[in-house]
Amino acid sequence: MAQQLIDQRDLDFVIWEQMKAEEILANEKYAEFNKKTCEMILREARAIAIKEILPTLAEGDKEGVKFENGVVKTPECFRPVHEKILEGEWQSVGVPQEMGGQGAPGHIAYAVAEYFLAANYAVSGYAKMGIGTARMIHLYGTQEQKDTYIPNLVAGKWGGTMLLTESCAGSDVGALETTAVRNQDGTFSLTGNKIFITNGEHDLVENIIHPVLARIEGDPPGTSGISIFIVPKYFVNEDGSLGGRNDIVCTGVEEKLGIHGSATCSMSLGTKGKCTGFLLGEERKGMNIMFNMINGSRMGTGLQGLSYASAAYLLAVNYARERIQGRSLADFKDKSAPSVPIIEHPDVRRNLLWMKSYVDGMRSFFHYLVSCSTRMETAATQEEREIYSDLFEMLTPSIKDYLAVKGHEVCVQAIQVFGGAGYTRDYLVEQYARDCKITSIFEGTSGIQAMDLLARKLGRKKGAVFAHLLKEMQATVSRAKEFEGLRDLAEDLEQAIPAFAATAEGILKRAASPEFMTAFAHSLPFLNVLGDMMMAWMLLWRAEISSKQLADGAKKKDLDFYNGQVKTARFYIKTILPEVLGKMNAINAGSGVAMEMTSAEYGGL
Repeated sequence: MAQQLIDQRDLDFVIWEQMKAEEILANEKYAEFNKKTCEMILREARAIAIKEILPTLAEGDKEGVKFENGVVKTPECFRPVHEKILEGEWQSVGVPQEMGGQGAPGHIAYAVAEYFLAANYAVSGYAKMGIGTARMIHLYGTQEQKDTYIPNLVAGKWGGTMLLTESCAGSDVGALETTAVRNQDGTFSLTGNKIFITNGEHDLVENIIHPVLARIEGDPPGTSGISIFIVPKYFVNEDGSLGGRNDIVCTGVEEKLGIHGSATCSMSLGTKGKCTGFLLGEERKGMNIMFNMINGSRMGTGLQGLSYASAAYLLAVNYARERIQGRSLADFKDKSAPSVPIIEHPDVRRNLLWMKSYVDGMRSFFHYLVSCSTRMETAATQEEREIYSDLFEMLTPSIKDYLAVKGHEVCVQAIQVFGGAGYTRDYLVEQYARDCKITSIFEGTSGIQAMDLLARKLGRKKGAVFAHLLKEMQATVSRAKEFEGLRDLAEDLEQAIPAFAATAEGILKRAASPEFMTAFAHSLPFLNVLGDMMMAWMLLWRAEISSKQLADGAKKKDLDFYNGQVKTARFYIKTILPEVLGKMNAINAGSGVAMEMTSAEYGGL
């Protein structure tokens, strides 16, 4: 069974037809790129993902990482692939040229990442995690820090991390206990313990640069007193060579449900001697600096969920076409009728179309945010820049959590298509489901994203940002109404938009009232409704473009694709959007029962 990872035709549709990436390429910032160049990059990325990286997925999962005497050993099959990624400079495709990267536009860089993540998240993570560290140093470091660390981080010669979480302070970062004491030479001595550190220690790079959140001795409690420090595994000499070992060590690795090839480490600082850190940026600005990395990480986590979903869905489609089992319901009474591929059975078809609607919608949703991010950098006016920036900020919690959760649900439904075989390690859908689950926890759990959306993002500029989003939805509705075959779908979404607006207004009012606890108990259902509405919009948008192509005489080879887009939008809007309206009704009812329950009433005592 051939593995595709991503439907290349769909990816091309989203990038070039829906998001009109050629308009972005016209900006002088991307003078070295044209459509032909970008398509060549994607072809090469697809080839290396399928031929080189994908074969390590199951093998790396089976072998896992090994912790021996403070050293983390990655699966043997990872090293040659890791080296191949670095040789092709794939880790730096989207890194700005001024940082030493290739500076490809966001749509292309993220498309490459989607291929690599679907092929093996763990391998691509070892190659790319240093980029986030490099970006922070590029934005906030001294010139000396930039010269010392960025070239090797971007080249993948050195790895990077983010030391944030502690056992006493999970999502409540302000409660961290890691401390920094000033030294006379301007450095700091750090003491503390961190947990759940991705790639905190491994054997694929010669040095690892750790950005560490800590509180300088005497600084105030809470997040306002947190600073961030550069803590290298090995010190770097003035000539760029590696010096002595810093006192930051791995004390163990986690045994996880999935992503077994990715090292999730416990790290200890300053317990054997002196762990030296170098202040990054200003004192007590650690949280602000970290959040510059977090937004990118949340985008990456959403993409991770999408990539697993895409790969699992395509495996399920291929399996359903090949697996012969049962007579067609139309021939059920004919005992002599032959068995048919399971894709002929109604519930399998429904399940596949359910998966397809989410995979297609999530890919468009993701690239819509990529478009916002790219266009805010290339905007001609400050007003335009702010519009795209505000939309990006408002939708980031949703892109992270909705794609993570729905991506996992798609993987679970892919297992259903395989039946009992899907629950075994004979097929990759089982691993995709295990690996995908972490995405709803990475970079802030679902509840954290929902709180962020309601408390900080939804009401931005007194609701003007949300209102702009609704205007964009309505514009798509108006275009879709021009096509007879889409008119009823456009009208269904048009009727849902005012209900969506009223739901947003209602939960914001409740959040500002004495019932604010009840409002936050409904914040995650609202985040899900936001994602659901984005799906309806994105799928109608896809159908509108496809209908225009069909009306203009699309090529024969594209007819199935465009017709499939129209039918996918019809499925979602007619069968799933009504459920979304029910979710809105529940939010608007504002039941406070979750806040009325006592601890004892939950049982289990």
